[in-house]
Amino acid sequence: MNTYDFDLFVIGGGSGGVRAARMAAQRGARVALAEALGQDGLGGTCVNVGCIPKKLYSYAAHYAESFEESHGYGWEGEAPRLNWGTLKARRAAEIARLNGVYANLLRGSGVTVLNGFGQLLDPHTVQVATLNADGSPGHTRYTARHLLVATGGTPHVPHFTGREHVITSNEIFDLEPFPQRLLVVGGGYIACEFASIFNGMGSRVVQLYRGEQVLRGFDDEVRHFVAAEMTKTGVDLRLNAGVTRIDRQADGLHVLLEDGNTVVVDAALYATGRVPNVQGLGLEAVGVAQGAQGAVLVDDHYATNVPSIFALGDVTARVQLTPVALGEAMKLVDHLFGPAAGKAPRGMSYDLIPTAVFTHPNIGTVGDTEAQAREKYRNVQVFRSEFKALKHTLSGSTERTLMKLLVDADTDRVVGLHMVGAEAGEIVQGFAVAMKAGATKAIFDSTIGIHPTAAEEFVTMREPVSRPS
Repeated sequence: MNTYDFDLFVIGGGSGGVRAARMAAQRGARVALAEALGQDGLGGTCVNVGCIPKKLYSYAAHYAESFEESHGYGWEGEAPRLNWGTLKARRAAEIARLNGVYANLLRGSGVTVLNGFGQLLDPHTVQVATLNADGSPGHTRYTARHLLVATGGTPHVPHFTGREHVITSNEIFDLEPFPQRLLVVGGGYIACEFASIFNGMGSRVVQLYRGEQVLRGFDDEVRHFVAAEMTKTGVDLRLNAGVTRIDRQADGLHVLLEDGNTVVVDAALYATGRVPNVQGLGLEAVGVAQGAQGAVLVDDHYATNVPSIFALGDVTARVQLTPVALGEAMKLVDHLFGPAAGKAPRGMSYDLIPTAVFTHPNIGTVGDTEAQAREKYRNVQVFRSEFKALKHTLSGSTERTLMKLLVDADTDRVVGLHMVGAEAGEIVQGFAVAMKAGATKAIFDSTIGIHPTAAEEFVTMREPVSRPS
Protein backbone atom coordinates (compact mmCIF):
# COMPACT_ATOMS: atom_id res chain seq x y z
CA MET A 1 0.00 0.00 0.00
CA ASN A 2 1.37 3.42 -1.02
CA THR A 3 2.05 6.01 1.66
CA TYR A 4 1.68 9.62 0.59
CA ASP A 5 2.63 12.88 2.27
CA PHE A 6 -0.93 14.15 1.84
CA ASP A 7 -4.36 12.88 0.93
CA LEU A 8 -5.02 15.95 -1.22
CA PHE A 9 -2.57 18.43 -2.72
CA VAL A 10 -4.09 21.58 -4.21
CA ILE A 11 -2.23 23.73 -6.73
CA GLY A 12 -3.78 27.19 -6.67
CA GLY A 13 -5.03 29.41 -3.85
CA GLY A 14 -8.06 30.94 -5.53
CA SER A 15 -11.67 30.55 -4.49
CA GLY A 16 -12.07 26.97 -5.72
CA GLY A 17 -8.73 25.73 -4.44
CA VAL A 18 -9.12 27.30 -1.01
CA ARG A 19 -12.65 25.95 -0.61
CA ALA A 20 -11.63 22.42 -1.64
CA ALA A 21 -8.60 22.43 0.66
CA ARG A 22 -10.52 23.73 3.65
CA MET A 23 -13.50 21.40 3.24
CA ALA A 24 -11.28 18.36 2.71
CA ALA A 25 -9.27 19.17 5.84
CA GLN A 26 -12.49 19.45 7.82
CA ARG A 27 -13.31 15.91 6.70
CA GLY A 28 -10.08 14.76 8.34
CA ALA A 29 -7.96 14.60 5.18
CA ARG A 30 -4.30 15.62 5.21
CA VAL A 31 -4.22 18.59 2.84
CA ALA A 32 -1.60 20.92 1.39
CA LEU A 33 -2.12 23.93 -0.83
CA ALA A 34 0.59 25.61 -2.91
CA GLU A 35 0.23 29.19 -4.09
CA ALA A 36 3.03 31.48 -5.24
CA LEU A 37 2.31 34.40 -2.91
CA GLY A 38 4.06 37.18 -4.75
CA GLN A 39 2.31 40.48 -5.31
CA ASP A 40 -1.08 38.90 -4.71
CA GLY A 41 -2.20 36.92 -1.71
CA LEU A 42 -4.62 34.05 -1.25
CA GLY A 43 -8.02 34.37 -2.85
CA GLY A 44 -7.08 34.26 -6.52
CA THR A 45 -8.42 36.54 -9.22
CA CYS A 46 -11.72 37.26 -7.47
CA VAL A 47 -10.23 38.65 -4.28
CA ASN A 48 -7.11 40.27 -5.67
CA VAL A 49 -7.81 41.60 -9.16
CA GLY A 50 -11.40 40.63 -9.94
CA CYS A 51 -14.82 40.60 -8.33
CA ILE A 52 -14.02 42.31 -5.04
CA PRO A 53 -11.84 45.27 -6.07
CA LYS A 54 -13.94 45.77 -9.20
CA LYS A 55 -17.13 46.04 -7.14
CA LEU A 56 -15.42 48.45 -4.74
CA TYR A 57 -14.41 50.67 -7.67
CA SER A 58 -17.93 50.42 -9.05
CA TYR A 59 -19.24 51.75 -5.73
CA ALA A 60 -16.70 54.57 -5.95
CA ALA A 61 -17.82 55.48 -9.44
CA HIS A 62 -21.49 55.61 -8.46
CA TYR A 63 -20.81 58.36 -5.91
CA ALA A 64 -20.14 60.90 -8.66
CA GLU A 65 -23.58 60.45 -10.18
CA SER A 66 -25.17 60.24 -6.73
CA PHE A 67 -23.74 63.62 -5.75
CA GLU A 68 -25.06 65.12 -8.99
CA GLU A 69 -28.48 63.52 -8.55
CA SER A 70 -28.74 64.77 -4.96
CA HIS A 71 -29.36 68.31 -6.23
CA GLY A 72 -32.79 67.15 -7.39
CA TYR A 73 -33.55 66.29 -3.78
CA GLY A 74 -32.54 69.66 -2.42
CA TRP A 75 -28.91 69.06 -1.57
CA GLU A 76 -26.70 72.01 -2.47
CA GLY A 77 -23.02 72.61 -2.96
CA GLU A 78 -20.26 71.18 -5.09
CA ALA A 79 -19.50 67.48 -5.15
CA PRO A 80 -16.24 66.27 -3.60
CA ARG A 81 -13.35 65.31 -5.89
CA LEU A 82 -12.00 61.78 -6.19
CA ASN A 83 -8.66 61.19 -4.47
CA TRP A 84 -7.40 58.29 -6.58
CA GLY A 85 -4.55 57.55 -4.21
CA THR A 86 -6.88 57.23 -1.23
CA LEU A 87 -9.19 54.88 -3.11
CA LYS A 88 -6.28 52.66 -4.15
CA ALA A 89 -4.87 52.55 -0.63
CA ARG A 90 -8.23 51.74 0.92
CA ARG A 91 -8.83 49.00 -1.63
CA ALA A 92 -5.39 47.52 -1.05
CA ALA A 93 -5.95 47.45 2.71
CA GLU A 94 -9.26 45.63 2.30
CA ILE A 95 -7.73 43.07 -0.08
CA ALA A 96 -4.88 42.47 2.36
CA ARG A 97 -7.44 41.87 5.10
CA LEU A 98 -9.22 39.31 2.94
CA ASN A 99 -5.93 37.61 2.11
CA GLY A 100 -5.40 37.19 5.84
CA VAL A 101 -8.91 35.82 6.31
CA TYR A 102 -8.25 33.17 3.67
CA ALA A 103 -4.93 32.25 5.25
CA ASN A 104 -6.48 31.95 8.70
CA LEU A 105 -9.33 29.81 7.40
CA LEU A 106 -6.89 27.42 5.76
CA ARG A 107 -4.51 27.13 8.66
CA GLY A 108 -7.37 26.96 11.14
CA SER A 109 -8.70 23.95 9.23
CA GLY A 110 -5.32 22.24 9.38
CA VAL A 111 -4.24 22.86 5.77
CA THR A 112 -0.50 23.10 5.13
CA VAL A 113 -0.03 26.29 3.10
CA LEU A 114 3.07 26.38 0.90
CA ASN A 115 4.37 29.60 -0.63
CA GLY A 116 5.60 28.48 -4.02
CA PHE A 117 4.71 27.49 -7.57
CA GLY A 118 3.46 23.93 -7.88
CA GLN A 119 4.36 21.73 -10.85
CA LEU A 120 3.17 18.20 -11.59
CA LEU A 121 5.93 15.63 -11.91
CA ASP A 122 3.87 12.43 -12.06
CA PRO A 123 0.31 11.36 -11.14
CA HIS A 124 1.07 11.60 -7.42
CA THR A 125 4.00 14.03 -7.12
CA VAL A 126 4.19 17.81 -7.05
CA GLN A 127 7.34 19.91 -7.03
CA VAL A 128 6.98 23.28 -5.32
CA ALA A 129 9.45 25.94 -6.43
CA THR A 130 10.49 28.29 -3.64
CA LEU A 131 13.26 30.73 -2.76
CA ASN A 132 15.94 29.75 -0.28
CA ALA A 133 17.00 32.06 2.54
CA ASP A 134 19.87 33.39 0.40
CA GLY A 135 17.51 34.18 -2.47
CA SER A 136 18.56 31.26 -4.62
CA PRO A 137 15.87 29.07 -6.20
CA GLY A 138 14.98 25.84 -4.46
CA HIS A 139 12.31 23.20 -4.64
CA THR A 140 10.63 20.56 -2.54
CA ARG A 141 8.72 17.49 -3.67
CA TYR A 142 5.52 16.23 -2.12
CA THR A 143 3.35 13.22 -2.84
CA ALA A 144 -0.41 12.97 -2.53
CA ARG A 145 -3.14 10.45 -3.18
CA HIS A 146 -5.15 13.08 -5.05
CA LEU A 147 -3.86 16.17 -6.88
CA LEU A 148 -6.14 19.11 -7.65
CA VAL A 149 -5.34 21.77 -10.25
CA ALA A 150 -7.22 24.98 -9.43
CA THR A 151 -5.00 27.65 -10.98
CA GLY A 152 -7.75 29.75 -12.53
CA GLY A 153 -7.41 31.93 -15.59
CA THR A 154 -5.33 34.85 -16.81
CA PRO A 155 -6.02 37.79 -19.16
CA HIS A 156 -5.30 37.26 -22.85
CA VAL A 157 -3.85 40.04 -25.01
CA PRO A 158 -3.54 39.40 -28.77
CA HIS A 159 -0.26 40.01 -30.55
CA PHE A 160 0.00 43.32 -32.42
CA THR A 161 2.45 46.19 -32.80
CA GLY A 162 2.54 48.11 -29.53
CA ARG A 163 1.23 45.30 -27.40
CA GLU A 164 3.83 46.15 -24.74
CA HIS A 165 2.09 49.47 -24.05
CA VAL A 166 -1.25 48.04 -22.92
CA ILE A 167 -2.49 46.90 -19.54
CA THR A 168 -4.97 44.23 -18.48
CA SER A 169 -7.51 43.98 -15.68
CA ASN A 170 -4.63 42.80 -13.45
CA GLU A 171 -2.98 46.22 -13.59
CA ILE A 172 -5.95 48.58 -13.93
CA PHE A 173 -6.53 48.93 -10.19
CA ASP A 174 -3.15 50.52 -9.47
CA LEU A 175 -2.65 52.79 -12.47
CA GLU A 176 -0.62 55.88 -11.72
CA PRO A 177 -1.59 58.56 -12.39
CA PHE A 178 -5.35 58.31 -12.82
CA PRO A 179 -6.06 58.01 -16.56
CA GLN A 180 -7.89 61.10 -17.73
CA ARG A 181 -8.21 59.43 -21.14
CA LEU A 182 -8.78 55.66 -21.19
CA LEU A 183 -9.13 53.25 -24.08
CA VAL A 184 -10.95 49.99 -23.35
CA VAL A 185 -10.67 47.27 -25.98
CA GLY A 186 -13.19 44.45 -25.74
CA GLY A 187 -16.92 43.88 -25.52
CA GLY A 188 -17.32 41.32 -22.76
CA TYR A 189 -18.51 41.98 -19.24
CA ILE A 190 -15.04 42.91 -17.95
CA ALA A 191 -14.55 45.50 -20.68
CA CYS A 192 -18.01 46.98 -20.20
CA GLU A 193 -17.65 47.10 -16.43
CA PHE A 194 -14.35 48.97 -16.52
CA ALA A 195 -15.60 51.32 -19.21
CA SER A 196 -18.54 52.20 -16.94
CA ILE A 197 -16.42 52.43 -13.81
CA PHE A 198 -13.74 54.75 -15.16
CA ASN A 199 -16.29 56.82 -17.03
CA GLY A 200 -18.09 57.25 -13.72
CA MET A 201 -14.87 58.25 -11.95
CA GLY A 202 -14.14 60.96 -14.50
CA SER A 203 -12.12 59.41 -17.32
CA ARG A 204 -12.96 60.13 -20.94
CA VAL A 205 -13.51 56.55 -22.06
CA VAL A 206 -13.38 55.20 -25.59
CA GLN A 207 -14.47 51.56 -25.86
CA LEU A 208 -13.76 49.55 -29.00
CA TYR A 209 -15.33 46.24 -29.93
CA ARG A 210 -14.93 44.31 -33.17
CA GLY A 211 -18.44 42.83 -33.02
CA GLU A 212 -21.82 44.28 -33.86
CA GLN A 213 -22.81 44.69 -30.21
CA VAL A 214 -21.19 44.26 -26.78
CA LEU A 215 -21.93 41.45 -24.31
CA ARG A 216 -22.18 38.56 -26.74
CA GLY A 217 -24.08 35.68 -25.14
CA PHE A 218 -26.46 37.90 -23.18
CA ASP A 219 -30.04 38.55 -24.23
CA ASP A 220 -30.00 40.71 -27.36
CA GLU A 221 -32.43 43.26 -25.98
CA VAL A 222 -30.34 43.56 -22.82
CA ARG A 223 -27.20 44.07 -24.91
CA HIS A 224 -28.68 46.92 -26.94
CA PHE A 225 -30.31 48.51 -23.90
CA VAL A 226 -27.10 48.53 -21.84
CA ALA A 227 -25.04 49.84 -24.75
CA ALA A 228 -27.47 52.73 -25.15
CA GLU A 229 -27.41 53.51 -21.42
CA MET A 230 -23.59 53.43 -21.30
CA THR A 231 -23.37 55.73 -24.31
CA LYS A 232 -25.87 58.09 -22.69
CA THR A 233 -23.62 58.44 -19.64
CA GLY A 234 -20.60 59.39 -21.74
CA VAL A 235 -18.83 56.20 -22.84
CA ASP A 236 -17.67 56.62 -26.44
CA LEU A 237 -18.62 53.12 -27.60
CA ARG A 238 -17.44 52.22 -31.10
CA LEU A 239 -18.64 48.94 -32.58
CA ASN A 240 -17.13 47.05 -35.50
CA ALA A 241 -13.86 48.75 -34.56
CA GLY A 242 -10.37 47.51 -33.76
CA VAL A 243 -6.76 48.54 -33.17
CA THR A 244 -4.00 48.38 -35.78
CA ARG A 245 -1.07 49.54 -33.64
CA ILE A 246 -0.20 51.58 -30.55
CA ASP A 247 2.76 53.96 -30.25
CA ARG A 248 3.91 55.84 -27.17
CA GLN A 249 4.55 59.53 -27.78
CA ALA A 250 5.12 62.53 -25.53
CA ASP A 251 1.42 63.36 -25.22
CA GLY A 252 0.23 59.81 -24.60
CA LEU A 253 -0.49 56.57 -26.40
CA HIS A 254 -1.38 57.06 -30.05
CA VAL A 255 -3.81 54.32 -31.04
CA LEU A 256 -4.23 53.77 -34.79
CA LEU A 257 -7.63 52.30 -35.51
CA GLU A 258 -8.62 50.01 -38.35
CA ASP A 259 -10.69 52.79 -39.93
CA GLY A 260 -7.59 54.99 -40.15
CA ASN A 261 -8.47 57.31 -37.29
CA THR A 262 -6.20 57.87 -34.28
CA VAL A 263 -7.16 58.07 -30.62
CA VAL A 264 -4.75 59.55 -28.05
CA VAL A 265 -5.10 58.16 -24.52
CA ASP A 266 -3.22 57.92 -21.25
CA ALA A 267 -3.79 54.17 -20.84
CA ALA A 268 -5.12 51.32 -22.95
CA LEU A 269 -6.92 48.48 -21.20
CA TYR A 270 -7.25 45.23 -23.12
CA ALA A 271 -10.13 43.12 -21.82
CA THR A 272 -10.21 40.69 -24.71
CA GLY A 273 -10.87 37.46 -22.88
CA ARG A 274 -9.20 35.14 -20.40
CA VAL A 275 -7.43 31.84 -20.89
CA PRO A 276 -6.75 28.95 -18.50
CA ASN A 277 -3.66 29.53 -16.36
CA VAL A 278 -1.74 26.36 -17.22
CA GLN A 279 1.72 27.52 -18.25
CA GLY A 280 4.49 25.65 -16.43
CA LEU A 281 2.16 23.25 -14.58
CA GLY A 282 3.61 20.16 -16.21
CA LEU A 283 0.27 18.95 -17.52
CA GLU A 284 1.68 17.77 -20.84
CA ALA A 285 4.50 15.83 -19.22
CA VAL A 286 2.08 13.95 -16.97
CA GLY A 287 -0.32 13.33 -19.85
CA VAL A 288 -3.30 15.38 -18.67
CA ALA A 289 -5.65 15.99 -21.60
CA GLN A 290 -6.27 19.60 -22.52
CA GLY A 291 -8.70 21.37 -24.79
CA ALA A 292 -8.90 24.78 -26.42
CA GLN A 293 -6.37 27.30 -25.09
CA GLY A 294 -5.05 24.70 -22.65
CA ALA A 295 -8.24 24.14 -20.67
CA VAL A 296 -8.02 21.02 -18.50
CA LEU A 297 -10.60 18.45 -19.61
CA VAL A 298 -12.58 16.83 -16.80
CA ASP A 299 -15.58 14.54 -16.31
CA ASP A 300 -18.66 15.08 -14.16
CA HIS A 301 -16.59 14.50 -11.01
CA TYR A 302 -13.81 16.88 -12.14
CA ALA A 303 -11.42 13.99 -12.81
CA THR A 304 -8.95 14.31 -15.66
CA ASN A 305 -7.91 11.39 -17.83
CA VAL A 306 -5.20 10.75 -15.21
CA PRO A 307 -7.28 9.15 -12.40
CA SER A 308 -5.48 10.78 -9.48
CA ILE A 309 -5.52 14.31 -10.94
CA PHE A 310 -8.56 16.59 -10.75
CA ALA A 311 -9.27 20.14 -11.88
CA LEU A 312 -12.02 22.70 -11.30
CA GLY A 313 -12.83 26.37 -11.70
CA ASP A 314 -11.64 28.65 -14.47
CA VAL A 315 -8.75 26.38 -15.46
CA THR A 316 -11.38 24.04 -16.95
CA ALA A 317 -13.01 26.94 -18.84
CA ARG A 318 -16.51 25.65 -18.17
CA VAL A 319 -18.33 28.49 -16.42
CA GLN A 320 -15.89 31.14 -15.27
CA LEU A 321 -17.62 32.43 -12.15
CA THR A 322 -16.39 32.34 -8.56
CA PRO A 323 -19.56 30.78 -7.09
CA VAL A 324 -19.34 28.02 -9.71
CA ALA A 325 -15.79 27.17 -8.62
CA LEU A 326 -16.98 27.07 -5.00
CA GLY A 327 -19.82 24.71 -5.88
CA GLU A 328 -17.49 22.47 -7.86
CA ALA A 329 -15.04 22.35 -4.96
CA MET A 330 -17.70 21.20 -2.51
CA LYS A 331 -18.99 18.53 -4.89
CA LEU A 332 -15.44 17.24 -5.44
CA VAL A 333 -14.67 17.05 -1.73
CA ASP A 334 -17.86 15.08 -1.09
CA HIS A 335 -16.92 12.74 -3.94
CA LEU A 336 -13.37 12.14 -2.68
CA PHE A 337 -13.84 12.17 1.09
CA GLY A 338 -17.57 11.76 1.66
CA PRO A 339 -20.13 14.36 2.70
CA ALA A 340 -20.22 16.08 6.06
CA ALA A 341 -21.89 14.15 8.84
CA GLY A 342 -25.63 13.94 8.36
CA LYS A 343 -25.50 15.58 4.92
CA ALA A 344 -26.25 14.17 1.48
CA PRO A 345 -23.50 14.34 -1.17
CA ARG A 346 -23.54 17.67 -2.95
CA GLY A 347 -24.49 18.02 -6.59
CA MET A 348 -23.58 20.78 -9.02
CA SER A 349 -26.05 22.00 -11.61
CA TYR A 350 -25.01 24.30 -14.43
CA ASP A 351 -28.60 25.21 -15.23
CA LEU A 352 -30.07 28.54 -14.17
CA ILE A 353 -26.80 30.06 -12.95
CA PRO A 354 -27.54 33.70 -12.05
CA THR A 355 -24.98 36.34 -12.86
CA ALA A 356 -24.54 40.09 -12.68
CA VAL A 357 -22.59 42.62 -14.72
CA PHE A 358 -21.59 45.76 -12.87
CA THR A 359 -22.00 48.16 -15.71
CA HIS A 360 -23.75 51.46 -15.05
CA PRO A 361 -26.61 50.55 -14.85
CA ASN A 362 -26.14 46.98 -13.60
CA ILE A 363 -27.31 43.82 -15.33
CA GLY A 364 -28.81 40.84 -13.52
CA THR A 365 -29.77 37.71 -15.43
CA VAL A 366 -30.72 34.08 -14.92
CA GLY A 367 -31.90 31.45 -17.36
CA ASP A 368 -32.38 31.57 -21.11
CA THR A 369 -32.01 34.52 -23.41
CA GLU A 370 -34.97 35.08 -25.73
CA ALA A 371 -33.08 33.46 -28.60
CA GLN A 372 -32.22 30.41 -26.49
CA ALA A 373 -35.78 30.08 -25.24
CA ARG A 374 -37.16 30.13 -28.77
CA GLU A 375 -34.76 27.36 -29.75
CA LYS A 376 -35.75 25.17 -26.79
CA TYR A 377 -39.48 25.67 -26.47
CA ARG A 378 -42.37 25.48 -28.94
CA ASN A 379 -44.34 28.38 -27.47
CA VAL A 380 -42.57 31.29 -25.79
CA GLN A 381 -44.19 34.31 -24.17
CA VAL A 382 -42.17 37.47 -23.58
CA PHE A 383 -43.13 39.89 -20.81
CA ARG A 384 -41.28 43.21 -20.82
CA SER A 385 -41.30 46.45 -18.87
CA GLU A 386 -39.19 49.57 -19.35
CA PHE A 387 -39.51 52.60 -17.09
CA LYS A 388 -37.80 55.42 -15.23
CA ALA A 389 -37.16 54.34 -11.64
CA LEU A 390 -38.92 56.32 -8.91
CA LYS A 391 -35.59 57.70 -7.69
CA HIS A 392 -35.02 59.43 -11.00
CA THR A 393 -38.34 61.24 -11.06
CA LEU A 394 -36.55 63.83 -8.90
CA SER A 395 -32.86 63.11 -9.50
CA GLY A 396 -32.78 64.50 -13.02
CA SER A 397 -31.11 61.37 -14.37
CA THR A 398 -32.35 59.96 -17.67
CA GLU A 399 -31.40 56.38 -16.69
CA ARG A 400 -34.06 53.81 -17.49
CA THR A 401 -34.70 50.30 -16.18
CA LEU A 402 -35.48 47.22 -18.27
CA MET A 403 -37.12 44.03 -16.98
CA LYS A 404 -37.91 40.96 -19.02
CA LEU A 405 -39.48 37.57 -18.36
CA LEU A 406 -39.46 34.60 -20.73
CA VAL A 407 -42.12 31.95 -20.22
CA ASP A 408 -42.56 28.50 -21.73
CA ALA A 409 -46.25 28.86 -22.50
CA ASP A 410 -46.85 25.11 -22.64
CA THR A 411 -45.82 24.62 -19.00
CA ASP A 412 -46.17 28.24 -17.75
CA ARG A 413 -42.65 27.91 -16.33
CA VAL A 414 -40.46 31.03 -16.19
CA VAL A 415 -37.31 30.08 -18.12
CA GLY A 416 -35.52 33.41 -18.37
CA LEU A 417 -35.36 36.56 -16.25
CA HIS A 418 -33.34 39.65 -17.12
CA MET A 419 -32.93 43.09 -15.61
CA VAL A 420 -30.96 46.23 -16.39
CA GLY A 421 -31.12 48.76 -13.61
CA ALA A 422 -29.93 49.75 -10.14
CA GLU A 423 -29.02 46.79 -7.89
CA ALA A 424 -30.02 44.30 -10.58
CA GLY A 425 -27.79 41.60 -9.12
CA GLU A 426 -29.32 41.94 -5.68
CA ILE A 427 -32.82 41.67 -7.12
CA VAL A 428 -32.20 38.77 -9.51
CA GLN A 429 -30.55 36.58 -6.86
CA GLY A 430 -33.86 36.02 -5.09
CA PHE A 431 -35.73 35.31 -8.29
CA ALA A 432 -33.06 32.74 -9.22
CA VAL A 433 -34.12 30.70 -6.17
CA ALA A 434 -37.71 30.74 -7.38
CA MET A 435 -36.70 29.66 -10.86
CA LYS A 436 -34.55 26.81 -9.51
CA ALA A 437 -37.68 25.68 -7.67
CA GLY A 438 -39.59 25.65 -10.96
CA ALA A 439 -41.70 28.77 -10.47
CA THR A 440 -44.42 29.38 -13.02
CA LYS A 441 -45.76 32.67 -14.31
CA ALA A 442 -48.90 32.00 -12.28
CA ILE A 443 -46.78 31.86 -9.12
CA PHE A 444 -45.08 35.13 -10.07
CA ASP A 445 -48.53 36.67 -10.66
CA SER A 446 -49.86 35.48 -7.31
CA THR A 447 -46.90 36.90 -5.38
CA ILE A 448 -47.49 40.24 -3.70
CA GLY A 449 -44.97 42.90 -4.68
CA ILE A 450 -43.07 45.13 -2.29
CA HIS A 451 -44.15 48.68 -3.06
CA PRO A 452 -42.63 50.96 -4.14
CA THR A 453 -39.68 49.02 -5.53
CA ALA A 454 -38.36 48.20 -8.97
CA ALA A 455 -38.36 44.51 -8.06
CA GLU A 456 -42.15 44.40 -7.80
CA GLU A 457 -42.34 44.85 -11.55
CA PHE A 458 -41.38 41.19 -12.00
CA VAL A 459 -44.59 40.10 -10.25
CA THR A 460 -46.90 42.67 -11.84
CA MET A 461 -46.28 42.15 -15.56
CA ARG A 462 -49.57 40.77 -16.86
CA GLU A 463 -49.70 41.22 -20.63
CA PRO A 464 -47.08 39.60 -22.84
CA VAL A 465 -45.48 41.71 -25.54
CA SER A 466 -44.97 38.53 -27.53
CA ARG A 467 -47.64 35.88 -27.84
CA PRO A 468 -46.76 32.15 -27.98
CA SER A 469 -44.98 31.38 -31.24
